[in-house]
Amino acid sequence: MTQAEDSKSSLLLKRPINIKAIVTPRWKEEVQQQLQAQINQLDSQLQQLDLQGQRAIAELQKQNIQPPGPQIKQQIESIQLQVNQKKSELLEQKNQQLQQLQQVQMLELDQEVNQGQLESFFRVEPGDNLVRKMQVEILLRDGVVEEIRGDV
Repeated sequence: MTQAEDSKSSLLLKRPINIKAIVTPRWKEEVQQQLQAQINQLDSQLQQLDLQGQRAIAELQKQNIQPPGPQIKQQIESIQLQVNQKKSELLEQKNQQLQQLQQVQMLELDQEVNQGQLESFFRVEPGDNLVRKMQVEILLRDGVVEEIRGDV
Protein backbone atom coordinates (compact mmCIF):
# COMPACT_ATOMS: atom_id res chain seq x y z
CA MET A 1 0.00 0.00 0.00
CA THR A 2 1.38 3.42 -0.88
CA GLN A 3 1.51 6.29 1.54
CA ALA A 4 -1.28 8.08 -0.36
CA GLU A 5 -3.56 5.04 -0.01
CA ASP A 6 -2.65 4.76 3.70
CA SER A 7 -3.59 8.39 4.41
CA LYS A 8 -7.01 7.87 2.78
CA SER A 9 -7.84 4.90 4.99
CA SER A 10 -7.11 6.57 8.34
CA LEU A 11 -7.79 9.86 10.06
CA LEU A 12 -5.94 11.77 12.74
CA LEU A 13 -8.43 12.96 15.36
CA LYS A 14 -8.25 14.82 18.66
CA ARG A 15 -9.76 13.44 21.88
CA PRO A 16 -10.02 14.48 25.51
CA ILE A 17 -8.15 12.32 27.99
CA ASN A 18 -9.41 12.31 31.56
CA ILE A 19 -6.71 12.59 34.20
CA LYS A 20 -7.41 10.89 37.52
CA ALA A 21 -5.29 10.83 40.65
CA ILE A 22 -5.09 8.26 43.39
CA VAL A 23 -5.55 9.93 46.77
CA THR A 24 -2.35 9.54 48.77
CA PRO A 25 -1.18 11.40 51.90
CA ARG A 26 1.21 13.42 49.69
CA TRP A 27 -1.54 14.26 47.15
CA LYS A 28 -3.91 15.38 49.93
CA GLU A 29 -1.23 17.55 51.51
CA GLU A 30 -0.30 19.22 48.21
CA VAL A 31 -3.92 19.92 47.26
CA GLN A 32 -4.69 21.27 50.74
CA GLN A 33 -1.65 23.56 50.57
CA GLN A 34 -2.73 24.87 47.15
CA LEU A 35 -6.26 25.54 48.37
CA GLN A 36 -5.00 27.20 51.57
CA ALA A 37 -2.68 29.43 49.52
CA GLN A 38 -5.65 30.48 47.35
CA ILE A 39 -7.72 31.20 50.48
CA ASN A 40 -4.88 33.29 51.94
CA GLN A 41 -4.61 35.22 48.67
CA LEU A 42 -8.35 35.95 48.73
CA ASP A 43 -8.05 37.14 52.34
CA SER A 44 -5.29 39.57 51.39
CA GLN A 45 -7.34 40.80 48.41
CA LEU A 46 -10.25 41.45 50.78
CA GLN A 47 -7.99 43.47 53.10
CA GLN A 48 -6.58 45.48 50.19
CA LEU A 49 -10.07 46.16 48.91
CA ASP A 50 -11.15 47.51 52.30
CA LEU A 51 -8.07 49.75 52.51
CA GLN A 52 -8.53 51.07 48.96
CA GLY A 53 -12.19 51.85 49.65
CA GLN A 54 -11.37 53.63 52.91
CA ARG A 55 -8.58 55.64 51.24
CA ALA A 56 -10.82 56.70 48.35
CA ILE A 57 -13.55 57.83 50.75
CA ALA A 58 -11.07 59.64 53.01
CA GLU A 59 -9.58 61.42 49.96
CA LEU A 60 -13.04 62.59 48.86
CA GLN A 61 -13.84 63.85 52.34
CA LYS A 62 -10.48 65.67 52.59
CA GLN A 63 -10.95 67.49 49.29
CA ASN A 64 -14.40 68.81 50.10
CA ILE A 65 -16.07 71.10 52.53
CA GLN A 66 -17.84 69.87 55.63
CA PRO A 67 -20.58 68.81 55.81
CA PRO A 68 -20.34 66.98 52.48
CA GLY A 69 -22.82 67.93 49.81
CA PRO A 70 -25.21 65.52 48.06
CA GLN A 71 -22.78 64.92 45.19
CA ILE A 72 -19.98 63.85 47.56
CA LYS A 73 -22.39 61.64 49.52
CA GLN A 74 -23.41 60.00 46.24
CA GLN A 75 -19.76 59.40 45.27
CA ILE A 76 -19.05 57.87 48.70
CA GLU A 77 -22.11 55.59 48.39
CA SER A 78 -20.96 54.58 44.91
CA ILE A 79 -17.49 53.65 46.22
CA GLN A 80 -19.03 51.66 49.09
CA LEU A 81 -21.34 49.87 46.67
CA GLN A 82 -18.45 48.92 44.37
CA VAL A 83 -16.38 47.72 47.35
CA ASN A 84 -19.28 45.64 48.67
CA GLN A 85 -19.94 44.05 45.26
CA LYS A 86 -16.27 43.08 44.86
CA LYS A 87 -16.19 41.83 48.46
CA SER A 88 -19.20 39.61 47.74
CA GLU A 89 -17.42 38.11 44.71
CA LEU A 90 -14.24 37.45 46.70
CA LEU A 91 -16.17 35.97 49.64
CA GLU A 92 -18.03 33.65 47.26
CA GLN A 93 -14.70 32.47 45.80
CA LYS A 94 -13.32 31.98 49.32
CA ASN A 95 -16.41 29.97 50.29
CA GLN A 96 -15.92 27.70 47.25
CA GLN A 97 -12.25 27.15 48.17
CA LEU A 98 -13.21 26.33 51.78
CA GLN A 99 -15.79 23.80 50.55
CA GLN A 100 -13.18 22.18 48.28
CA LEU A 101 -10.72 22.06 51.19
CA GLN A 102 -13.33 20.32 53.32
CA GLN A 103 -14.08 17.82 50.51
CA VAL A 104 -10.39 17.01 50.05
CA GLN A 105 -9.98 16.41 53.79
CA MET A 106 -12.82 13.86 53.68
CA LEU A 107 -11.38 11.85 50.75
CA GLU A 108 -10.24 8.35 51.58
CA LEU A 109 -6.77 7.11 50.69
CA ASP A 110 -6.49 5.11 47.44
CA GLN A 111 -9.72 6.68 46.14
CA GLU A 112 -9.57 7.94 42.54
CA VAL A 113 -10.47 11.57 41.88
CA ASN A 114 -10.73 13.62 38.70
CA GLN A 115 -7.82 15.99 38.12
CA GLY A 116 -8.86 17.47 34.79
CA GLN A 117 -8.38 16.76 31.11
CA LEU A 118 -5.73 16.85 28.43
CA GLU A 119 -6.11 16.47 24.71
CA SER A 120 -4.29 14.01 22.51
CA PHE A 121 -4.29 13.03 18.89
CA PHE A 122 -5.00 9.50 17.74
CA ARG A 123 -5.34 7.67 14.47
CA VAL A 124 -8.57 5.94 13.54
CA GLU A 125 -8.92 3.42 10.74
CA PRO A 126 -11.83 1.46 9.24
CA GLY A 127 -12.88 -1.24 11.69
CA ASP A 128 -11.79 0.72 14.81
CA ASN A 129 -14.28 1.19 17.63
CA LEU A 130 -14.45 5.00 17.85
CA VAL A 131 -16.32 4.99 21.18
CA ARG A 132 -13.59 2.88 22.83
CA LYS A 133 -10.84 5.01 21.28
CA MET A 134 -12.48 8.14 22.75
CA GLN A 135 -12.63 6.68 26.28
CA VAL A 136 -9.03 6.96 27.44
CA GLU A 137 -7.88 8.04 30.87
CA ILE A 138 -4.59 8.33 32.70
CA LEU A 139 -4.26 7.36 36.36
CA LEU A 140 -1.59 9.16 38.41
CA ARG A 141 -0.09 8.34 41.79
CA ASP A 142 1.77 11.36 43.18
CA GLY A 143 2.24 12.75 39.67
CA VAL A 144 3.57 9.50 38.17
CA VAL A 145 1.56 7.65 35.51
CA GLU A 146 0.40 4.43 37.10
CA GLU A 147 -1.97 3.26 34.39
CA ILE A 148 -3.28 4.24 30.96
CA ARG A 149 -6.81 2.97 30.55
CA GLY A 150 -8.66 2.53 27.28
CA ASP A 151 -7.93 1.80 23.65
CA VAL A 152 -4.85 3.89 22.90
